[in-house]
Amino acid sequence: MTESFDLITMGRIGVDLYPLQTGVPLSRVDTFGKFLGGSAANVAVAAARLGRSSAIITRTGNDPFGTYLHEALGEFGVDDRWVTPVDAHPTPITFCEIFPPDDFPLYFYRRPKAPDLEIHTDELDFFAIRAARIFWITGTGLSEEPSRSATLAALKARDKSGITVFDLDWRPMFWKDPAEARPYYAEALGHATVAVGNLDECEVATGVREPHACAQALLDAGVELAVIKQGPKGVLAVHRDGTTAEVPPVPVEVVNGLGAGDAFGGSLCHGLLAGWELQKTMRYANAAGAIVASRLACSSAMPTAAEVEDLVASRG
Repeated sequence: MTESFDLITMGRIGVDLYPLQTGVPLSRVDTFGKFLGGSAANVAVAAARLGRSSAIITRTGNDPFGTYLHEALGEFGVDDRWVTPVDAHPTPITFCEIFPPDDFPLYFYRRPKAPDLEIHTDELDFFAIRAARIFWITGTGLSEEPSRSATLAALKARDKSGITVFDLDWRPMFWKDPAEARPYYAEALGHATVAVGNLDECEVATGVREPHACAQALLDAGVELAVIKQGPKGVLAVHRDGTTAEVPPVPVEVVNGLGAGDAFGGSLCHGLLAGWELQKTMRYANAAGAIVASRLACSSAMPTAAEVEDLVASRG
């Protein structure tokens, strides 16, 4: 029998090198902290921190950074059985500059190609993908072959069983232009039950930008729940049954905003698995994101359930 996970994510992983000095240009930074990174990896870690069984399908380089990522996944309680090395490409690293409250430019070192884009269809465990209570894929996984075909094959095999989340995850540096991405995003949306993205990502996927119009366009594309992250305006969630939740952000002193969306994603999964009503799920996910925004790292900053619940309670 295939082990059934609460959550399986598929997509980007790498090493984040974050400055240990805030408000300093990268050219002048002397010391860095090393952390597990990548959106799919961070979401799996966030869910594991909340007590959910999680695993990730991805690839690393066959190098010391790849070894580090396996060790980090294990320490965070994320199953790494589908994390395998690629000899041809090094494990990617990502640098950022930290200028709170809202400027965190990223510098991806993923060329000539990142190993997490070398996921092949014939390597996938379709039984496990179908058995997972939630399956989570990202837009980055659609940006190049063979990952693109593998991601779409996984979605087709899943056939909307359980909850299937498409994290729109638009990274312009991974595509030639938005028009190239849109048909693949449309195909993925047709197999997903939940879509999550900010306004830029929703515009790439749907061609519209106004939040309620984005939500409707995502519902029209085939999902049952559209979650639109609006930054300082909070989050809008609209279900096909007409239920709507619009939740303001939780004010915190921002240290590094980069992991907030992944904490939100892991907590969204937690709420969906628990069967919470939409407003409660959005408030909880917003609080988790706020906690991570108030910390330096992404993966190691993911909050526990007690931390999220305390913040939600303090907000009334």
